[in-house]
Amino acid sequence: MIRQIAASLVLASIIMPAKAADSSSADTAAPDSMRFEWRTQGPAEACGNHCRTWISATGVITEDTAQDFETFVAGHNAAGSVVAIDSEGGSVIGAIAFGRLLRRLNMTTMVGRTIELPAPANAPARAKLSTDAWCQSMCAFLMLGGVRRYVAPDAHVLVHQIWLTAKAKNAQQASYSAAELGHVQRDVGTLARYTVEMGGDIELLETALRTPPWEPLHRLSADDVRRMRLSTVDHPFESDDAIAGLPAAQPASLATSAHAVTGAD
Repeated sequence: MIRQIAASLVLASIIMPAKAADSSSADTAAPDSMRFEWRTQGPAEACGNHCRTWISATGVITEDTAQDFETFVAGHNAAGSVVAIDSEGGSVIGAIAFGRLLRRLNMTTMVGRTIELPAPANAPARAKLSTDAWCQSMCAFLMLGGVRRYVAPDAHVLVHQIWLTAKAKNAQQASYSAAELGHVQRDVGTLARYTVEMGGDIELLETALRTPPWEPLHRLSADDVRRMRLSTVDHPFESDDAIAGLPAAQPASLATSAHAVTGAD
């Protein structure tokens, strides 16, 4: 009975993305936290005086990611910037803390992969954005932290339940203590509250809870993304009518969330 209950919920303490659950038992090192870089649009001759800048956020979300990002933007006028996210997911607690930080900084989030462009010697590095990028597991909930959110039709957003790392490989056979189940209920409540506070639809969490870790991740359709309020604008850069190289999203019928969250639990 306990196993059946545990299989229907997620545990939001120390977790890894579903893909990590398939790695060998010898691979027990903690993952590196998500990496951040300021990037400038190129080629320079193509965008001229209108080249866009954004923050590239790539990799696993850990419990240190929010602090790492705060350190990264310290001393920069980063408020209102676009954060292009390409991530396999990670820590629930880490994603919630990072999402709330992005909201406080009035950031725009998008699913995007940064591609570095060849640059002449001694010339500043330039890059382009591809929306053919991946946002898996807790990355979908991290996206909700953006005041404005953009998910292009060709982006890949996938969700699933998340589990204790130590038990992910044998989730159906493992035993779960009463304390673990209590932790499950508390943290599912925290994630539900965060989803609503960020202006997302609770259907996002409900959909994630339907896919256990022993099944393939569930990919959200373009309709899902709009209905669940993961995408709220037609393009990532607020002043642009169109961005070269970025396909326009389908018209968003949902208004951007006006919630202002002031801290992590």
